[in-house]
Amino acid sequence: MAHSPFIVLSAFADEAALSKTAVEQLSVISALGLNYYSPRFIDVTGEGKVEHVTELSDEKLARLADLQGKYGMKVTSIGSRIGKIKLIDQEDGSHNKFVPIQQYIETEVARSIHSAKALGAKLLRGFSFYHPKGDDPWKYIDQAVEKLNPIVAECAKHGLVYGLEVEANLIGQNGRLLAALAEKVNRPNLVCIFDGGNLSSQNLSPVVCFNEFVAMRDWMGWAHIKDYRVDPTLEWTGVVDEERLKNFVPADIGDSGHEAILRNLKENLSAMTSKMQALGCPGVFLELEPHLKGGGQFGGFSGPDGMGVAVRALCSLLDYVGIDYDLRTMDDIKTARGF
Repeated sequence: MAHSPFIVLSAFADEAALSKTAVEQLSVISALGLNYYSPRFIDVTGEGKVEHVTELSDEKLARLADLQGKYGMKVTSIGSRIGKIKLIDQEDGSHNKFVPIQQYIETEVARSIHSAKALGAKLLRGFSFYHPKGDDPWKYIDQAVEKLNPIVAECAKHGLVYGLEVEANLIGQNGRLLAALAEKVNRPNLVCIFDGGNLSSQNLSPVVCFNEFVAMRDWMGWAHIKDYRVDPTLEWTGVVDEERLKNFVPADIGDSGHEAILRNLKENLSAMTSKMQALGCPGVFLELEPHLKGGGQFGGFSGPDGMGVAVRALCSLLDYVGIDYDLRTMDDIKTARGF
């Protein structure tokens, strides 16, 4: 039995399923011993229609909530797309769209909040907007904060926590930028999401990835676990080409420096756990999003086998650095059987 504080393991279940059906997603994740998952792209009925979780009808949300219960699963976060739009209505050669903020709150944000409440999620994953491509993101901090504030406030109205994920090509593309955004927003229900693979895929070394982790650590609420092996032949232009992202690897063999990051996390885990429990979460989540068979701007894929490899690699690392974590045990099976 794990002792507090401990890491709560989770995964983006759509990465683990060939068909994206809810039954396959929940089967794979529960078989790997996880108690939590995050829904993103899903075929609830098994009829071949894959939808984003924020676009599901109330009937399908209720069906998914029922399935979760049957598999003994709970939702970590809604894998929303909030914040993956342009900050400014300006042509920059990208395919990203601009949506006025009030319209955005009434549509994408409202749908994301609705799905979180229907599925029992406390956390909502989101992003920090696209600044004009090729420009300096630091110039746009205040404008991003202006747009983040009403989104985070809307989440607070519904008792939800907004997680701001570090990701390439966005304003919050590294730990320092993310910390600056979080400090200026300064709302208790806004936390940051670390993702080592989203840093190393920007041609960053393990040392730099670690430093970016430390820069955002005090604002961090949970982390995504993916890793990347830097391509030494890549000519870095300052912008990640989503089509070239083919070097994702398990967390124990990449260039994100996860061992050092997890050792540092261990030293700060007690305080971080207290913060997240005060926000209504069971603790600090490490959520697998490994992309072992490919990934890009709006998702990724690992397959059932790839997700298994990723889970075992992470557990091996956690064992190595001495962090407890939760996997299903015989006691859980007895509880499920009613004795």
